[in-house]
Amino acid sequence: MGLGGLLQALTAASRIAREAPGLRAQRGTVLLGALAVGTYPLAFYSSMHLAGVAAGTVVSIGSAPLASAVIERAVDKRRLTRRWTIGAALGLAGTVLLCAAEAARAHSGAGSRSVGSTVLGVGLGLVAGFTYALYSWAAHRLISRGLTSGAAMGAVFGLGGLLLMPVLLATGAPLLNSWSNTAVGAYMALVPMFVGYVLFGWGLAHVPASTATTLSLLEPAVAAVLAVLVVGERLPLLGWAGIALVVGCLTVLTTPARPARRARAVTGEHRIGAEGPGVSERDRGAETAPAAMELGQAPTR
Repeated sequence: MGLGGLLQALTAASRIAREAPGLRAQRGTVLLGALAVGTYPLAFYSSMHLAGVAAGTVVSIGSAPLASAVIERAVDKRRLTRRWTIGAALGLAGTVLLCAAEAARAHSGAGSRSVGSTVLGVGLGLVAGFTYALYSWAAHRLISRGLTSGAAMGAVFGLGGLLLMPVLLATGAPLLNSWSNTAVGAYMALVPMFVGYVLFGWGLAHVPASTATTLSLLEPAVAAVLAVLVVGERLPLLGWAGIALVVGCLTVLTTPARPARRARAVTGEHRIGAEGPGVSERDRGAETAPAAMELGQAPTR
């Protein structure tokens, strides 16, 4: 993630230079987002190491939409929509079912984790979910205040990448032990951490951070499908039910809402008909014509 962040900063260097005054004006948000970027991968992967992949994933990714909604509600005073609530509930339920299926399959083998490490892993998963929501909110806030997604993501992830460089120097030696390790490390930096977050920044320019983090609940579902198709693992029925719920979440959040034109037109006609004689015939005709056109009728006067 550190290398991917530095790549974002390098590719957006010209935009960052042009928009430096705006970034300096929002330096508090930039630094807050960078600290979150530097903290997130340490908490996320440590959570999976201590509590297991399934538990670490469901806590980290599943808590992010809720944390994002709390941040937007507390800071931006944004009200949660019914669509987001339904979508988040479906996605979170699906993620829980999917990870429960994965955990049941994993625990069928040998080995168990201590209560202490599991609790610590869950706690780190909550930290990961909060920091994920925090840097998503910070980037969206910068974009909503006039900065381009390239400059906002490049600044936040570039500074976060610098914070992660000491971690890479201290722990990254195994990446150079073999060509396969190096190839995996390069792929992780270039594709999910660079290209993936560039697309994430473009998405944040059009949707709230809470919606973006909720859509990220698709990640464990995609991972499970790839495990079946590529690795040859078998997914129990509970896992497929979880994937179906996550797809339902995606459908709810991305299906465009149809405007209730007919309802508005009929309401407008009733309102005009109920008005008193003080309204001129010309005003009535001007108001009635659009409503009638929406209903497929000829305008009357």
